[in-house]
Amino acid sequence: MSRSVNISVRSLVEYVYRSGSIQSGFKSTSSLIEGTKAHQTIQKTYEEADAAEVYLQTNYTYEDIEYIVEGRCDGLLSREEAVTIDEIKSTARNLDEITRESYPVHWAQAKCYAYMYIKKENREKVAVQLTYVHVDSGEQKKFEEEVTSDELEEFMLQLVKSYAPYAKLKIHNSEKRDESIRDLAFPYASYRNGQRNFAGAVYKTIADKKTLFANAPTGTGKTISTLFPAVKAIGEKKAEKIFYLTAKTLNRKNAEEALLLMKAHGLFLQSVTITAKDKICFKEETRCDSAHCEFADGYYDRINGAVLDILEHETVLDKAIISEYAKKHKVCPFEFSIDLAYAADSVICDYNYVFDPRVSFKRLFEEQKKRTVLLMDEAHNLVDRARGMYSAEIMKSSYLQLSRHFKRKHDGVWITAKRINEELLRLKKEHGEREAAVPGMTEELIALLEDFLVQAEQILASGESDEQLLETFFESLQMVKISQFYDERFVTFISPYKSEVKVRLFCMDPSQLLFQTGKKYGSRIFFSATLSPLSYFREMLGGEEEDYVIRMPSPYEKEQLDVFIQPLSTRFKDREKTIEPIVNMIIDLVEKRPGNYLVFFPSYRYMTDVFERLAEEDPVFQPIVQHPAMTEEERETFLNHFDSKGEKSLVGFAVMGGIFSEGIDLKRDRLTGAVIIGVGLPQVGLERDTMKEYFQSAGKNGYDFAYVYPGMNKVLQAGGRVIRSEEDRGTLVLVDDRFLTRKYVEMLPEEWGDFKVLNK
Repeated sequence: MSRSVNISVRSLVEYVYRSGSIQSGFKSTSSLIEGTKAHQTIQKTYEEADAAEVYLQTNYTYEDIEYIVEGRCDGLLSREEAVTIDEIKSTARNLDEITRESYPVHWAQAKCYAYMYIKKENREKVAVQLTYVHVDSGEQKKFEEEVTSDELEEFMLQLVKSYAPYAKLKIHNSEKRDESIRDLAFPYASYRNGQRNFAGAVYKTIADKKTLFANAPTGTGKTISTLFPAVKAIGEKKAEKIFYLTAKTLNRKNAEEALLLMKAHGLFLQSVTITAKDKICFKEETRCDSAHCEFADGYYDRINGAVLDILEHETVLDKAIISEYAKKHKVCPFEFSIDLAYAADSVICDYNYVFDPRVSFKRLFEEQKKRTVLLMDEAHNLVDRARGMYSAEIMKSSYLQLSRHFKRKHDGVWITAKRINEELLRLKKEHGEREAAVPGMTEELIALLEDFLVQAEQILASGESDEQLLETFFESLQMVKISQFYDERFVTFISPYKSEVKVRLFCMDPSQLLFQTGKKYGSRIFFSATLSPLSYFREMLGGEEEDYVIRMPSPYEKEQLDVFIQPLSTRFKDREKTIEPIVNMIIDLVEKRPGNYLVFFPSYRYMTDVFERLAEEDPVFQPIVQHPAMTEEERETFLNHFDSKGEKSLVGFAVMGGIFSEGIDLKRDRLTGAVIIGVGLPQVGLERDTMKEYFQSAGKNGYDFAYVYPGMNKVLQAGGRVIRSEEDRGTLVLVDDRFLTRKYVEMLPEEWGDFKVLNK
């Protein structure tokens, strides 16, 4: 059996040589802004015989394992008979502070390329050079030494020897995994209606390296129907890694439970769940700073031991398991989970770890991505989430405060912040006192932000702590990064308010960016109970004509759900006169069909008006109401009311599209029914109207794309709370006369089709 390991130069040397502590919340980002420019500036000075970005690969065998190491060397300099390997590093640090011994990992990287070069060219010696370039001044500092083939052989031996325990464990676990997958059967006694077809479609998509859009109603068993065939595909060598992406904690739990179920049936597969930093941090205040946190101090000196330990003993690495081992080895649990994600067979995390340009997995190199499956749960959420990921905003007040604070303290920050403040003032004068949607982007503003980033980085890289500067730095960085994507799918909003000005680069249509990111991965499965209309979501999520599509039937009988439509107008102008009929309908419904209900409204104002009018009636049921900005404890308290079996029925008032309209599971008699007020249209405003005009100009129905389809998705999500299991029976009331129009009737799920119309 072939036992081999593919690894990049960077991953190999970082594993062996990185040491020390996690620094403050700031991590040097010069490589993201000025780093590429610095590399290119130096590479342009190379002579004709020199080469830049040279791809190198070597095979190294140690203890029966073949290591296939690859990477790109920054520079290969040829001077007569002499050859120099040039490794370029950009930095915001004062170059006087950098010595030959400052960064052993950089020397290791350069020597790795040197070894690969001499093996390829059969040379006896080569020079290695570290070139440090200051991102602001462009000043350079170089260190050089000559190394022989014997020295590089010894270096490579020690490098691979240090990496070998991890490589052996990974190979052992992979062999154990593949053997367990071969014997793994579907973990339930039988498939539900349509479930086998769904799982088969997922497997075929992975095998064919394609994209699948699946509308899979509640009860289809979406989690196991996607994870089981993806695991099987790993066993058949059709994939190497799974990313299970979702926006909700509940869905992450479902994925963990599915893996635990397969584990109980013999599966050995290592999966890590990434929990948000502030939710897994051991400290009261989340500050990744070695002076503040003992788990950050010396993190890199202990992390390899922690990784080996947990991978030797555990498989489903959830929050509790990761926290246990993080305490044992005294390492930051969040950074631990990120390091484990590169080693695991499966990663359960938020969408942003793959799609957000700020936080995506940087060390997962392209070949690994091509062997990785993306399973995107509740994919209807990804459209608006992606808009947020690919948008950015800055506020004038941030730069005004910094310019005042750093005056006579740091001229660079003072001057650049002052110039940005002045440019934002100019934009305010140019576009007036009302919010404006401006096509195109101000190049001048972006150039000023780039100057500010270079100056701010000098202070932050030195270890000086300034929260306002750090926050503004990252807002500016996001603005600069998003500006690189800006095209006709974006718009710039300039929003003045008194002395404040906000400039926002807003992504109206994220489809192209989602496509470009997603196509780097082997296969992509988008699935949701409400991926409807499928044509709209396929377009908005970056799909193509040749992508696979599957519409799953509901596994439940139509008789389980009684659907009623009350044809009132809930349009904004008519809401006042609907309050009385809605109150009467709710009272009548609960009297005739006692139990627990959720009533969803299009706004807090409308909800409050109905709730207050209902309170005057002294109803026979207990009403509870959602309020804005509920804490996690308050949310749990709200939902816990549905557990208690009191004498009275319970009616919860909530906002459509909010925290209680999706991602909650109130099975059996915990929820008897739902009432949905309105068709869920987003609030009319400049943002949605600008999107409407954009989609209209692109040949689509702009109103449907900006308002109708996103609104109907909220309705489908809220209505989906009622029937959650085969034992459930329930009632759904849709309140709006538009539900009886052809457009909306066609968008109703098949199982809602046999509705009855109530009297007004």
